[in-house]
Amino acid sequence: MPPPTLPPPPFDTTLDPIDQLRSVGREFHGRGWSLGTSSNYSVVSTRTPLELTITVSGKDKSALGRDDFVRVNAAGAPCDGSGRKSSAETLLHCLIAELVPSVGAVLHTHSVWSTILSRADLPRGAVRIEGYEMLKGLDGIVTHDTFEEVPVFANAQDMEELAAQIRARFQAADWSDPKRPPFHGFLLSGHGLYTWGRDLAEARRQIEIHEFLFEVVARTRTFAVAGVATTPIAPAASVPAQSIPPQSIQVGTERTVPAAARQQQTAQHQQ
Repeated sequence: MPPPTLPPPPFDTTLDPIDQLRSVGREFHGRGWSLGTSSNYSVVSTRTPLELTITVSGKDKSALGRDDFVRVNAAGAPCDGSGRKSSAETLLHCLIAELVPSVGAVLHTHSVWSTILSRADLPRGAVRIEGYEMLKGLDGIVTHDTFEEVPVFANAQDMEELAAQIRARFQAADWSDPKRPPFHGFLLSGHGLYTWGRDLAEARRQIEIHEFLFEVVARTRTFAVAGVATTPIAPAASVPAQSIPPQSIQVGTERTVPAAARQQQTAQHQQ
C-alpha cells in the first residue's frame, strides 16, 4: 500500500474511550489497515461483570460516529438496550479479554500484508518474525535478537468453533512470565490481525509494530524469490588507485586512452 498522504495525527489519550476508538478508525483507514467497513475495535468497559464497548457492524471506520458503538457482555450479546448490532467477531474480542486479564483494548485490522502472510503461513500455523529491531516495540521484548511466532488460524464463519480453537492455543501457551507474553496477537488466514493491550494506546502501538513487521517479512520474501540479496554484503576490498593500469579504466563501453598514447596516435595520423 502507498504511504498515507498526510501523517497520522498524534494519538490523544485525554479523549474518552469512544472518541479514542473513533480516532483509531480514522488513522487505520488512512494507513490502509481498515478499509471499507472492515475491522472492529473494542475497549473493556468493566471487568466485573466483563463488558466491552465495541464498534457496530458494517460501519466505515474512517467516519465512525459516537453512536456507532454498542456495549456487550462476556458472551458478546448487546447489553445496553440500544438495539445496535455488533460484528459476529465480537465473541473473539470477549474471549481475548477473558483469557488475558490485563487486556483493556482489542483491535482487529485487515491490511494487505497480514492478509498475504496469513494465507501463505497457514500450513505452518504461525508467521515467524526474527531478528528485527522493531520487535522491541511489542510488550516485554527488549532485544532484536529474538523471534515472535504469530499464530495463524483458518478463517471461519462459525465463531464458536473458531473461538474454541483460539482458546486451546492460548491455554497451551506459556503465560508464566508476566513481562514476556508468548505472543502479542494472532492472524486469521486471508482475513487479518487481532492484537491487544492494557489500554487503547498500547493496543494501537502493537498494531503498528505488527503491521510494520508483516510488511518487512513479506517484502523480504518477495526479494528472495526475485533473487535480490537481503542479507548484509561484505565490503569490497580496497584497491589503491595507482595499482589500476590506465589502459583498464573505461567509461561506459569506451576505453579511456592515456594522454601520451593520444599524442602518439595524432602524430602518426598527421604523418
